Amino acid sequence: MEVIQSRQNPLIKTCTKLAANRRERLKTGLSLLDGPHLITAALDAGQPLQRILVAEQALEKPEIAQLLVRSDAPKSVVADGMFAELSELESSSGILAIWPFPVAPEAVQAGWVLALDGVQDPGNVGSILRTAAAACVQQIWLSPACADVYSPKVLRAGMGAHFLVPIVERADLPVLLAAFEGQRAVTALDGSVSLYQARLTGSMALVMGSEGMGVSPAVLDLATLRLCIPMQAGLESLNVGAAAAICLYERVRQSAGL
Repeated sequence: MEVIQSRQNPLIKTCTKLAANRRERLKTGLSLLDGPHLITAALDAGQPLQRILVAEQALEKPEIAQLLVRSDAPKSVVADGMFAELSELESSSGILAIWPFPVAPEAVQAGWVLALDGVQDPGNVGSILRTAAAACVQQIWLSPACADVYSPKVLRAGMGAHFLVPIVERADLPVLLAAFEGQRAVTALDGSVSLYQARLTGSMALVMGSEGMGVSPAVLDLATLRLCIPMQAGLESLNVGAAAAICLYERVRQSAGL
C-alpha cells in the first residue's frame, strides 16, 4: 500500500479534525479508536470500523498484523512521523481506527440507569463508564455539561465500555428523570442517608454529580433518595470516579443478596 506522508492528505485532515474537534465528531458521527486494545475490544463487540490507519513501522508488530487480518475495514499506511501527530499518546500505539459511533438509543423509563450530571473530566467519565459496564448498568445518560463521551480521551479511559453499554449523550436529565419509573437516587450531603442503609435494588436511576458542584438543583429536586458515602471526619469528598464505583457495587452487592 502507498504510504501517506502529507498533512494535506484528506484522510489525515479528517483524522486531525476528529481527534481535536467535538463538533466534527457530532457532525460526522465518527471518532478515533487509538491502540490495539481498543480496536480489539471494538471487534470483539462486533462494532464496525470505517478505516484503519497503521504506522509504517508498526506493520511488523504481530499484534497489529493480526488486527489487520482480522478486520475487513479498508487500511491505510501512514509514515511514522505523520502517524505520531495523530495520536495523543506519548508513545505511539501504531494503529488507529475511524469508528462510526452508534446513534443514541431512546432513553429507558425503568431499569438500572446511571446518569452523570456535569462530570467534566474525560478520565473520570471514561473510568465511570468502565465501572458501569462491569456493574451491568443497562443505560448511561450524560448531561450536556459532561465531557464528550466519544472523545479519544474518554474512549481510551473507557477501555471498551462504550461498546457494551447504550449511551444517551446530551441528555435532558430533569425530563428523563421525571419520566423514570423507579427510584431516582442522587449523591448529596443534605438530607441524605448512608449508602449502606438504603435499599438500592429494583428499578433505579443513580445520578452522580460534577466534580466541583455536585448534582444540579433541578436534578436534586427530582430525587426520591439522597445518598452519602460514610467517610472519616476531615475529608471533604471522594473523587467522582471512586464514589461512582462504591455506589455501583453496593447496588451489585444488594442485588446479589449478599
